[in-house]
Amino acid sequence: MRMVDIIRKKRDRVTLTPEEIRFFVKGYSDGSVPDYHASALLMAIYLNGMSDEEMLSLTDEMLNSGEVLDWSDLDGIKVDKHSTGGVGDKCSLILAPIAAAVGVVVPMISGRGLGHTGGTLDKLESIPGFEVQLTAERFREVLASTGMVLAGQTAEVAPADKKLYALRDVTATVESIPLITSSILSKKLAEGIDGLVLDVKVGSGAFMKQHSDALALARTLVKVGQRAGKKVVALITNMDQPLGTHVGNTLEVIESAEVLKGQVTKGDLVELSFELAAHMIVLGGKAEDLDGARKLVDQSIQKGTALRKFQEVVAAQGGDPMALEDYSLLPTANKTEPIEASRRGVVQRIDAEEVGIAAMLLGAGRVTVDSKIDPGAGIVLHRKVGDAVEEGMSLATLYYNDAKSLAEARSRLSAAFEIGEEAPPSVKLIHKVLS
Repeated sequence: MRMVDIIRKKRDRVTLTPEEIRFFVKGYSDGSVPDYHASALLMAIYLNGMSDEEMLSLTDEMLNSGEVLDWSDLDGIKVDKHSTGGVGDKCSLILAPIAAAVGVVVPMISGRGLGHTGGTLDKLESIPGFEVQLTAERFREVLASTGMVLAGQTAEVAPADKKLYALRDVTATVESIPLITSSILSKKLAEGIDGLVLDVKVGSGAFMKQHSDALALARTLVKVGQRAGKKVVALITNMDQPLGTHVGNTLEVIESAEVLKGQVTKGDLVELSFELAAHMIVLGGKAEDLDGARKLVDQSIQKGTALRKFQEVVAAQGGDPMALEDYSLLPTANKTEPIEASRRGVVQRIDAEEVGIAAMLLGAGRVTVDSKIDPGAGIVLHRKVGDAVEEGMSLATLYYNDAKSLAEARSRLSAAFEIGEEAPPSVKLIHKVLS
């Protein structure tokens, strides 16, 4: 085979065979296919798309480019959750302990944040001592002893995806649905899971800004995941305002702990985290339907079993479980500054992307892959969309240690709030469920 022939076929909208896709993935992984050939094929895929069969083959080849974890010797159905990313999205820290407390086995491999979206690993590392880079042996030990693990991707898991993603990032092909699908599923299926719950975000703070794009991605992920033999459900959820009230690593750990303690009982974060957990519980075979699963979610909060499960996992991965009780043990910011309403009215909109960028400028996120994160930096929102405000009332508080970008962060956060006379129309948090 020759790469030029494969590129020509995809350029001309001809379906690639599994053998041709295998030749490409294997060759790019071992270095025999150069960047310029891989870039040309990625652009052809971006422009012309892929059939379901092609996406399944691409996912399978990327999955098998490295180690596929096997937990068949551990009792229970293994279920994970994946989010396409947003601002204030700390659902994993809440739903994973809930599902595990009910008896679902949760081998969760997460990522880091880049730009205005936060990463689960960065949040976890704000807990003193918490280790996210585990060997395969240690991963298995934690999963076997606690029924749950929260860790980063190892070099052995889907290495072709790591290499291809880096190339997509510099060739303007990140937004391709076939490439997104194979990237997400190859990593997740390599975890050795039986079921997967997908949270596909749409809105100003999401990767997908348009509902039609989010729906197309969700449908493709579900279809390809199911054809790979897995139980898959996808929720399309709103990201037009930050999720919850806390944005930033330590701040999001605190808010998650408050939810698990039952101190936060209402709001979009609770609603979405609990619903995603319920879907995990159904896929994990611990409830026959969502109503039964929701009851188990509530019980795990009321009885404190979800919080204890989180503390158990924190301890197993080297962290201090008391940090979830005594927040002074977490790294915090030394300085704060309020953002106040300039007029009386009702909050019409909070631009999630602008809030995320403001938090990033304070040090809560990365401008580049190697940027250092300040775990204590971030933003706490005191008002959400639909809340009435008076002139001079506090809308949010900035938390920071380094004032270098404070002025820009303050300006962006102020501009993120839109205040009007009338209450805005209500927007569904969960737009659609696909299964």
